Amino acid sequence: MTELPPFYDDLAGCLAEAWRRLEEGAAHQSGFHTPALATLGRGGAPRLRTVVLRGVDRAARALRIHCDARSAKAAEIAAEPRAALHAYDAGAKIQVRIEGTARLHGGDEVARAAWAASRPMSRLCYGTAPAPGTPLPEGGAFVLPEDEAALEAGFSAFRVVILTAARLEFLYLARQGHRRALFTWDEEGQGAAWLAP
Repeated sequence: MTELPPFYDDLAGCLAEAWRRLEEGAAHQSGFHTPALATLGRGGAPRLRTVVLRGVDRAARALRIHCDARSAKAAEIAAEPRAALHAYDAGAKIQVRIEGTARLHGGDEVARAAWAASRPMSRLCYGTAPAPGTPLPEGGAFVLPEDEAALEAGFSAFRVVILTAARLEFLYLARQGHRRALFTWDEEGQGAAWLAP
């Protein structure tokens, strides 16, 4: 029989484990490194894509990802800031779903700090022409920045997305019985409850 983790029947422990896994994901140390981000498209339909989790601030309930100002993702967040994030680690059998409000940062201190901490390889994306999602006549019909000046010019298209959690669901899959917990934050404070899996 598999030993159950300490958070199994502990609500506070489930929340701590969710944030720990997210922090590890931002540090490239867990399956939570590349979660899926959902936004609302211009026509109201959901849009989903894989993103790279770049930072987590547990105290602020904030998750940081990066995007291109020219992308549909940035336009969707600017038009409708409600967003959701889904992360699953198959090895740990843990799923975390977060719903909240996303905020774009461009050209400010938040963006400058994130840009400075980014690797040159990551910065390449923001100087690529044409813009993300532009139809191409063939797969390789785009241009990457060729020198340091062109690479740095990509900062104008660089955006930081900060998703602040208003709702977090934690699911642990176990043969002995799954555990699912819900955590919410609003003007009245924090709520926590078990849910049927």
